[in-house]
Amino acid sequence: MSSDTARHSLLPTQPRWTHIALPATDIDATIAWYERYTPLRLLDRREDADGYGAWLGHPDMGDKPFVLVLVSFFRDQDKGPQPIMAPFAHIGIELPTEQAVRDVADMARADGCLVWEPQQMPDPIGYICACTDPDGNMIEFSYDQGVYEKAQEVWGAAG
Repeated sequence: MSSDTARHSLLPTQPRWTHIALPATDIDATIAWYERYTPLRLLDRREDADGYGAWLGHPDMGDKPFVLVLVSFFRDQDKGPQPIMAPFAHIGIELPTEQAVRDVADMARADGCLVWEPQQMPDPIGYICACTDPDGNMIEFSYDQGVYEKAQEVWGAAG
């Protein structure tokens, strides 16, 4: 039976969306990929009897963390990549300029992981490209999707 005795001293005061978890065949390569292609940085890394785990997130979001959890189970190592976010399901990263999307596409093309060439899509999708991480998960990079504008219009600016 569980109890309300917490092991951690800092907890949310209301329900919060905190993470997405993905399997990673080679956790080192996957961490390196996310740190190269996205603004996510390693927050924590663990190992136990079942395998390896890592949390990546935005360093400036300490007050409302949202992390990508990578898990590499020893029992699944021989299965190879198990893409969860594919062929259309994806993680989206909005970039501040259209040129930044082109830069990611150029890097991904050179690395052999570009899936969607940069293209202007109808509103609200914006200017996008997409590539795959080392396990085949789809990561979209966008410009001008309007997520920030809509969130502030509906919910207001964070204080």
